Amino acid sequence: MHGAKSHCPHFHSTSHLSPFADMSNVIVLDNGGGFIKAGHGGERDPVTVIPNCLYRPLSSKKFLHPSPTASASTEDLTSAAVRRPIDRGYLINPDLQRDIWSHLFTSLLHITPSNYSLLLTEPPFTLPSIQRATDELVFEDFGFKSLFITDSPKLVHLYEASKRPDGLISKAQCSLVVDCGFSFTHAAPVFQNFTLNYGVKRIDLGGKALTNYLKELVSYRSVNVMDESFLMDDVKEKLCFVSLDIARDLQVARKRGKDNVLRCVYVLPDGITHTKGFVKDPDEAKRYLTMTGADSPSLETIKGIDRPELSEKLEDRRRIDLTKNEFELTNERFLVPEMIFHPADLGMNQAGLAECIVRAVNSCHPVLHPVLYESIILTGGSTLFPRFSERLEMELRPLVPDEYQVKITTQEDPILGVWRGGSLLASSPDFEAMCVTKSEYEELGSARCRKRFFH
Repeated sequence: MHGAKSHCPHFHSTSHLSPFADMSNVIVLDNGGGFIKAGHGGERDPVTVIPNCLYRPLSSKKFLHPSPTASASTEDLTSAAVRRPIDRGYLINPDLQRDIWSHLFTSLLHITPSNYSLLLTEPPFTLPSIQRATDELVFEDFGFKSLFITDSPKLVHLYEASKRPDGLISKAQCSLVVDCGFSFTHAAPVFQNFTLNYGVKRIDLGGKALTNYLKELVSYRSVNVMDESFLMDDVKEKLCFVSLDIARDLQVARKRGKDNVLRCVYVLPDGITHTKGFVKDPDEAKRYLTMTGADSPSLETIKGIDRPELSEKLEDRRRIDLTKNEFELTNERFLVPEMIFHPADLGMNQAGLAECIVRAVNSCHPVLHPVLYESIILTGGSTLFPRFSERLEMELRPLVPDEYQVKITTQEDPILGVWRGGSLLASSPDFEAMCVTKSEYEELGSARCRKRFFH
């Protein structure tokens, strides 16, 4: 291991890294299960962000590549079939990934891979067979000049440390990165820019599972949306939030009429006047932000809800107007993100996020515990739910010893945080020395080359 470290001297300190120096001969590829973020090393933002999938609209007989602006385009994605190369975070279909990357390099980045080095992200604990398939893709199918593979937590730590050179993360060279992505959630301790693999804890729950759960809730209560992946992603992103008081919010969700500040309406696409769904009243969707502890319903109100003379007739309540192209959401809005904190409610035999963090910290040396709790970094699209960090701190505080401080940092852009760390690393003067070249790969094979990446 000591010999391996000499390949990347910059990893001991981030102080001499000049933020985003020009390194345009390196392609940085954050290959997520939900989205691919790709661009040139040294840039602040990626050139393109595209869904990591192929989709087939109802109007087409073949699978198409999503455009970078798939969510904003006028294309009708209603009931589109989706094929993804990554499942549960790992690459399961290299042929499909090759097709998507080929489109990415040729049509979006406009590059010839043989002239470039590649910095690629890979999740922790990737199986050797998947690593081999990835290396074959990079060197044999695309012919990249050289390759460096790293994991997300390392890059997030690197970026946050470089942003605040006088902050605790930079000075202690230590942080706990919580990555809530599309396929999974990881709590990963990072020390001196190395992810401590023995401390990484994983929850098999990410944005994809939350969208699927929302599909089930809406399909059961109002209209069948089980085939509407893109649509329900949009509903989740625009309307879901994290509850700070689950018992209170459940009671508010049962109220009638204007007293229910959680109720809002989402309009489905009709395929004629609009091909995208939208929130009927955006102001109504934000009313929950006005809720404080004082809004807790009284006991009389709660009792009144269940008294038959005060409630509407059951058949009226359950009747669905099929001519309406919309559905209501109430408690679904906070019950979906709640799964990250309590996966057991979904029948998963796994710890919630707060307990997952405590287990990750406890796996490390006791000297690191106070620093890790004080330098928690949130990244990944699922951390974008409103009130996510406040709720996490509420859950975490009772589990952490009183003498330790808990400080949670949210990235300015949790979706691009990993890519920006990669761009920074690619612009380091030592980057080329850390890479495995195509000739080394051909001579030594995948397994020998992988030892350089400390997996």
